[in-house]
Amino acid sequence: MKGVTVWFTGLPCCGKTTIAKKVKSRLESINVDVELLDGDTVRGYIKNKDFSKEGRNKHLRYIALMAKLLSKRGVVVLCSFVSPYRENRDFARELNEYFVEVYVKAPLEVCMKRDVKGMYKKALNGEIKGFTGVDDPYEEPENPELVVETDKETVDESVDKVFDKLRELGYIDEQVEA
Repeated sequence: MKGVTVWFTGLPCCGKTTIAKKVKSRLESINVDVELLDGDTVRGYIKNKDFSKEGRNKHLRYIALMAKLLSKRGVVVLCSFVSPYRENRDFARELNEYFVEVYVKAPLEVCMKRDVKGMYKKALNGEIKGFTGVDDPYEEPENPELVVETDKETVDESVDKVFDKLRELGYIDEQVEA
């Protein structure tokens, strides 16, 4: 199996990490070498608290390079990041030879209801500046390989769609059942 970077993008609280974690678990169950790079986890390790546009750009370029290095070694790399700007997703696509963009789509109102950390509320109250979806834009992908709509489908349906796309593109063996 060849490595691939699967880039999950969408508004905060749209379901990116939930779906990516289940995809990871399913891939592990069929003995696929897989790594999950998640926004909160990676930022915690590298101590990056810069959420300015420049800070986000630098952070996501670093992630794209990490994904490239892992995928070159045959790892399926699941990247779960808001990645609000197309330029960063385009950079990741250009850097990674095998790349699948998954747009995890949900209306802003749904994402706000799912927000257990209260980040949207803080942003709306002015306590957080530059929060994606509130006072900073999210540029929707123009041509993602896959769109999952988490307000219309279950997590398992979204995971199945990711698996189907990976099979269709030749990253998972057609004969493998998960």
